Amino acid sequence: MRFLTVLGARPQFVKAAPLSAALRKRGHEIIVHTGQHYDAGMSDVFFSELGIPHPDHNLGIGSGPQGAQTGQMLAAIEEVLVTERPDVVVVLGDTNSTLAGALAAAKLQIPVAHVEAGLRSFNRSMPEETNRVMTDHLSDWLFAPSGVSEKQLAAEGITRGVFVVGDIMLDAVNQQRARAEHTSHMPGALGLARGTYVLATIHRAENTNDRERLFAILTALEQLDQTVLLPLHPRTRDKLATFDLAIPARILAIDPVGYLDMLALLSSAACTVTDSGGVQKEAYYVGTPCVTLRNETEWVETIEAGWNVLCTPNASALKEAVARMISPRPAQIPLYGHGNTAEQIAEILCAA
Repeated sequence: MRFLTVLGARPQFVKAAPLSAALRKRGHEIIVHTGQHYDAGMSDVFFSELGIPHPDHNLGIGSGPQGAQTGQMLAAIEEVLVTERPDVVVVLGDTNSTLAGALAAAKLQIPVAHVEAGLRSFNRSMPEETNRVMTDHLSDWLFAPSGVSEKQLAAEGITRGVFVVGDIMLDAVNQQRARAEHTSHMPGALGLARGTYVLATIHRAENTNDRERLFAILTALEQLDQTVLLPLHPRTRDKLATFDLAIPARILAIDPVGYLDMLALLSSAACTVTDSGGVQKEAYYVGTPCVTLRNETEWVETIEAGWNVLCTPNASALKEAVARMISPRPAQIPLYGHGNTAEQIAEILCAA
């Protein structure tokens, strides 16, 4: 069986590591990298660290306005599909690369498999929400991480081809956590001790495209009692320059880190403050409480389990949320499967 996997952004590289291994045990995989994340710290390091095979096609699309970027990806992916003629196109998550891959395949009548289907924030102002809704309605196989996702698909009339398989990022965490503990020098290399800092990640458009909101987030982080470590996403770095905003002195900003260092930093943090869907889940898997700087989350199970809380970018609210989350947490329970998602996906696709 010929699989063609479309990748483009950091979270997709993490998910691709276990999935690629499972697919290649059963058939031939072609990897297409759109170039959505092209910074070495957001792309190359993940391929080398996680052992992801080198992309067969690197489209080099780069950044740009939402519509223009997606359109360029669509045209370029279509050319690859015409040449490669895979049996199935696999797309992951909710980025512009996800939607472009699904749309190009659907127009050529090539079946689409969507990994991480059925997630909904119900906030249509988020580009990711548009991407995930449209991708789900284009897909033939919909691999949902939880029963909640399955129900949300059913509410939109999607019931065929839906499989609850758990979260593929749990596969990645399980496979790489011990390695991270043994090979990463974080957080000691930064002069930080375990449990003494808050790990922050900020990158979503809703938090970075508005100057006042981004300033409010930085101000709130600066006023936390703990040291704040901020691996700086390229989008956030660019917006800081555009808005002429400086990172407060009490925030330790560093360049983006690879997956192993990120796992080590997350595992050792007292708490994480983030707007990333992936970090919300990874924090739960490694036992680190999470504060999400958004008005909603697709990963509602982490909220219900008591390990995640939504918070506005307000200094007093954030300080109170972090203090509350650092207090003892409930026992962890399996929320998104047991770490065998990639194998399930590969078996289902090959049985079709």
